[in-house]
Amino acid sequence: MDNKPLSILFIGDIVGRLGRLAIIELLPKLKKQYQPDLIIANGENLAHGKGLTKITAEQMFEAGIDWLTSGDHCFDQASSVEACFNSDLKILRPENYSPDATGTGHALIKIREQNILLINLVGRSFMNRSFDCPFRAATKLLASFTDKKISAIIIDIHAEATAEKIALRHFLDGKISALLGTHTHVPTADAQITTLGTGYITDVGMTGYADGVIGVMPQAIIDSFISQVKANHQLPTVGKAQCNLVQLLINPQNRNCLAIDLIQKTSTISS
Repeated sequence: MDNKPLSILFIGDIVGRLGRLAIIELLPKLKKQYQPDLIIANGENLAHGKGLTKITAEQMFEAGIDWLTSGDHCFDQASSVEACFNSDLKILRPENYSPDATGTGHALIKIREQNILLINLVGRSFMNRSFDCPFRAATKLLASFTDKKISAIIIDIHAEATAEKIALRHFLDGKISALLGTHTHVPTADAQITTLGTGYITDVGMTGYADGVIGVMPQAIIDSFISQVKANHQLPTVGKAQCNLVQLLINPQNRNCLAIDLIQKTSTISS
């Protein structure tokens, strides 16, 4: 079996058309530079900033992304839920959604004769929905794979509270290869490898409009703060885009993370 390190790229929340176009432009260069074995992205904001559709997901797969994770907005495009989550598309919804929800929260991915377990979780603090406990969901799922040969375990924790993400890092330390935070759209400066070999970052950041407020045109957000009345978000289709991602190197023999590096790229989308 090939035991050279697994190279994995994980891309932060892709927001709207501008984010999708940035991926189409930048991903070929990233693939050439980093030679990844697997490319994962959080896609819960693919369609107009909330949810995803079959068309927007397939656009990302055609661009070179292998798997999409999601979060609390994954079912916001109601007409696309069955097409995205009850199909052969490589899309996850959080594992700790209700068991009655369509779709699955994990996947066993075979790369270079290595099995990579990808898990999607969503946090509960400051969220609008009552999700099941991500700590218990992770424990139950990992227990079901103890008799299988797994070369890497990657978890996307889509959560608002930094404390919840950090607590989950301690809870899962040494049990998984990497815990990668998404949802806040702002990259954090704490990419690290724990003493037990787990890679971690509180938030990878986003791929989308760089001159707005977490991917959205700023004026509506400013108006909402001033008036305390929620305004409709507006997502630009052209302008400066940022792409935030991490590269992971995983030792397939012991599942330990060897490296986690935050990568930040920009692109100007003119049409």
